[in-house]
Formats: sequence, structure tokens, C-alpha cells
Amino acid sequence: MRRPLRIGVQLPEVERVVRWPEYIAMARAAEESGFDSIWLGDHLLYRGDGLPDRAPWEAWTLLAALAAVTERVALGPLVACAGFHPPALIAKMASTVDEVSGGRFVLGLGAGWNRAEFEAFGIPFDRRVSRFESSYHIIRSLVRGGRISASDEFVSMHEAVLLPTSARLTPMPVMVGSNGARVLRATLPTADIWNTWFTECGNTPEGFATLNDRVTSIAEAVGRPAGEVERSVCVLVASRPSAGGRTNAPETSPVTGTVEQIRRRLHEFADAGADEVIMVLDPIDEQAIRALAEVTLI
Repeated sequence: MRRPLRIGVQLPEVERVVRWPEYIAMARAAEESGFDSIWLGDHLLYRGDGLPDRAPWEAWTLLAALAAVTERVALGPLVACAGFHPPALIAKMASTVDEVSGGRFVLGLGAGWNRAEFEAFGIPFDRRVSRFESSYHIIRSLVRGGRISASDEFVSMHEAVLLPTSARLTPMPVMVGSNGARVLRATLPTADIWNTWFTECGNTPEGFATLNDRVTSIAEAVGRPAGEVERSVCVLVASRPSAGGRTNAPETSPVTGTVEQIRRRLHEFADAGADEVIMVLDPIDEQAIRALAEVTLI
């Protein structure tokens, strides 16, 4: 019997300028079409790649707004850059968006990679993994109800705690978006979900299976039963003949075909070990989301 598969959608980032009314329409289309989740990239600026400067809206503000206009779908950052804010503030923002959503928030975290945006906004880019390791443990402890004092070369905190306390009945899921061995060793002992981007696995079930096996090996090496960590993969899907919106992945072949062919391909990722597929649609708009509603059918 085929394993259950959650299917989500990443909403636009820098494919074009998207105004708030269109985000509402896309989020509600995803919810009405049966998708399990919606996601936003957390970036401040893209530049230096031969294209004009461009950027999405600030992710946390937009997530809170989307939480208020939806009722069922899970939502979260794909993934939040831990370097953009002090760790306790990230935990505070996460708990607030979770409250607005009624307990539907998934906290995706990563170390960041885009030097240009760090430098443009005056954020330290050096020692990103070390900074991430320090932040991750603080963030996870706080969103799980801890009271934290910490002092190292990156933070100095005294008795941080999240108030008001969460009303959700189950712990907020924490997802790590990385394939780096050091980040995985630091997070797999406690992370609930691991996610990888489509370029990292060649956008194929076979490539995902290889990465998935590596995550299993690292999890077991750090003493975590591999079955306790859910597996999530982003998959590039050509929703219709594209205008080339995914300029950041020109050499990646998208999943394409009829809706049924796309559905079967996504379930091949489940056969390779995925619990969740997050579709990165090209192009991405309300029409594309509604046209692919049937991929959610078992």
C-alpha cells in the first residue's frame, strides 16, 4: 500500500511582483483545492546574478497575514534564515504566527546562503553554521516551552521565555532545511522534519532517495531513531508552458505532463521516502494551483 503523502505549494517569491490580494487568492485556492500546506521563502534581496535587484515581501509579516485569511492549511517559512534575527525573537515571532493560525504553523529553519542579502542589510555572514548552531537550540527550546539563559560569542540572554504560552495541543513542528553534514548533526537529534530543495536532489525521486539515506545515516549516528524524523522535499513542477519564471534553476528539468502524470511522479517521491512534497510551480499563480488540485487525490 502506498504511503500517505502531504502535498504543499510554495507561493511566489521573486518570479514577479505579487500584491497582497493575489497572495490571498492563491492561499485560499490552495486551501479550497485540498493542498495540505502553503510556504514562503525567507529572503531579503537577490542581486549579483546578472539580473536586476529583486526581493519578496518580508516573510514573517506575510505569514501572519496569510494565517489570518486561511483556516485549514499548515503554513511556514521555507525556510526561515536563523541569521536574520536574534534567536529568541525568531521564537517569539513563530509563537505569534502560530497563535494567529490556530496551531497550524511549521517552523522551518536554515543557516542562509545568499551573501548579497546579508551584506545589503548589514547582517553578519561569517561563521554562519556556528551562528546557526547557537540559534537553533535556543529557538527550539523556547518554542517547546523552555526558559532559557545563554551566553556564548553570539548571544547573551537571561531567563528568556515565551509568553503568553501556546494554546496548541501538540508541539510546534520544527523543520530543518539543509543537507550540510554539520547542520544535520546539530539538528537531527531534535528536529521533527528534514527538508531539501529540488536542485539538491536533481528534482528526481532517485536523487531524493540518495539524500534521504544519508539523512538516515546521520540521524542514526547521532542517536536519533530515523523514523522519528519526517522527510520533506521541494519539487519543481511545470504547471503549464512557462514564461521562465524560475530563473534560479535554468538547468533543472521540471516535473511535467498531465495532472495524472504529475500526481504519479509526486507519489514516486513518497515511494522514495518522502512524507511531504512541496510543489514549486512554474509559473505560479492562482490558475496553476487550481489546475493541479487533483494531484492531492490519493
